[in-house]
Formats: sequence, C-alpha cells, structure tokens
Amino acid sequence: MYYNICLLYILRLLYILYNIICPPLFSLPPSPVVVVVVVVVVQLLHMSVFSQSFSPCGRFLAAGNNYGEIAVFSLSAALSPDATALSQKPVLRFPAHEGPVYSLLSTDCQLLSSGNGEISCWSWSELIKKNVKSLWTKRPKYNTVFSALLGALSMNDLDLNLCLCPQSVLQGHTDYVHCVSVRDREAEILSGGEDGAVRMWDSRTGQSVHCIEVHKYESCARPQFGKWISCLTTDSDWMLCGGGPSLSLWHLRSLSPTSVFPLKGVQRQTTFYQDMILAVGEGPAVSHCLLGGEVKAQIPCTPQSLNTLQLNTSSTEHRVLTVGGSSDHIDVFTNLSYRTFSLSF
Repeated sequence: MYYNICLLYILRLLYILYNIICPPLFSLPPSPVVVVVVVVVVQLLHMSVFSQSFSPCGRFLAAGNNYGEIAVFSLSAALSPDATALSQKPVLRFPAHEGPVYSLLSTDCQLLSSGNGEISCWSWSELIKKNVKSLWTKRPKYNTVFSALLGALSMNDLDLNLCLCPQSVLQGHTDYVHCVSVRDREAEILSGGEDGAVRMWDSRTGQSVHCIEVHKYESCARPQFGKWISCLTTDSDWMLCGGGPSLSLWHLRSLSPTSVFPLKGVQRQTTFYQDMILAVGEGPAVSHCLLGGEVKAQIPCTPQSLNTLQLNTSSTEHRVLTVGGSSDHIDVFTNLSYRTFSLSF
C-alpha cells in the first residue's frame, strides 16, 4: 500500500514538472500519450477486485473490479507448464456496469453480475468465445434468484424473468442487506446486513423464522467496528458470520456461537474447506482457522487488503484458490500453503 501511494505521488510530481518545464521550452501542450499513460497507471493503482466466479467447466475465472469491468481468465493457459506472462492476463475484458461489480455468480450456463442497483446475465459459452452479449440487464426486483435490496431480499425466477410469488420480497431487515447464503437441506435462506442482524427465512413461505443479532453477544461484539454483517456462509447445521462483530462459528440448531476467531479487522468473505475455515478481510493474508477457534496460519497475499476468495470445485484439473482485493492482481494458490502466481487485469 505504501509503495502504491509513493508511486502515485511520484507520478503526480512528474506530471506537474512536465507542465511547468515543457511549455516554456517547447510551447506544446502535454502529449496525449503521456496523459493516457498517467491515467492508466493511476487506474491500476486504485483498482480493487470485488468479486469472482469460476465457469461451470472450471477452466475459466471471471473477476469484477471497482471500475465496472469484468475480466475472464483462462486457468488452462495460466496453469500450463508452457505458461507465459501473457497467460496470466485476461482473454476477455469488458465493461459490465457503470459502478463496481459487487458480485458474480455462475449457474450451469450463465454468469450473473451485480452492480449499483442492477443485475446482468451473460452466457458463459459466448464469453468463452470472446463474444460479449448481455442476455438481460434490469433492476434486481425482476431478475435474479436472491438479490439484496434496501432492507429486503428479492426471490425471482431466472428463466421466466418474473417474480416467483407475492411473497418473493422478504422484508424484515431495517437497513441494507450485504450477504446471502442458502441452506439447501432445510430450505432456508440466511441474510446479513447493516442492521447487525442475521435473519433465517423459510424459502417456501417467505417468512422469517429466526433473527440473530450477533453484536449483542458479548463474545462477538466489537463496538469499535460497528454491528454490520459483511460475510455469511452456511454448511449444513453451521454458520460463519462476521464484519463489525468478530468472525464466529454458530450452531444453527441451538442458535448459539461455538467459536470466536481472534482475527484483526473486518472479515469480508469466508468459506468452509475440509476441516478448516478460510477467511479474508482487512490485512494482506488468507487466514486458515480451525473449527475450535484457533488461527492455524496466515498466508501472505499480494493485495494489502482482501475482498474475495473463491475455491474452484468444478474441475479437479484446475482445483485452485483465488484471492483478490485492493490491487489489480488476483493471487492463485494451487497449494493452500503459498501463493503460486498472480493473474492481473
């Protein structure tokens, strides 16, 4: 981070000196090429990766950044023994939203992307062919399975592009909803938001069945960070949630926390992996935690702050962990103990 800030100040200083010295000497305006280079470099310095999703076949990775762009990377090329620096660049990069791409999700044949108040749908088969064509782009109320609104969730049908039922808007949160997770076996949806609550919904009736206010549990509370929930993951009878409150593991049948993890800063995304928990957030490392609450390891990453991690479970040949954050780089782990290489926008 400090390196990026110093480099930014150096570029600004050079640009100021260019404007001071060059006009008197040559009576010429700044070169368009110089301006373009400065703009591109500054964009790279300020780039953040917010979201990722693997293709259904597991051979491609889509990533979304804060400039509204989606980049598609070929894992087959990047993991090849003959890979070059070019293999770690996108095979396709295109503007998808006017604002940041906050979320990406793959279905059996489509890639869904969400931005500021809209959700777009892309065909994976067309993206792989390097053809960019949005199947639809509309407001969340009308076109995704579960979309977070102000204080509510929208539940819709992708094929019909219509609301499923009159109860398709699940209302109960009193502020923005940040994260959603599906508990398939129990036909339940879990949502966490700015109001500090994790709500459990019956997907068949659309009714809220439980509400957990995590920040009210003394073991989880961190008033200095607030009460908002930024990450939420479920696995059978277990739930991981964190944000303002400490990252904690909950038993859903008893609705009680069983482990609280001593991680600094806000955790933004987490997942279960075998007998471990992987988490990323403020700080330049992927945390490996044991279910009992201990932090087993923290693996260094390129970005100084992390937003997203994704495990590729769709392909045995391309089984990797990818991590993105406050950088134009996406770190790739073929072994969870160390970073193998980085993809870059």
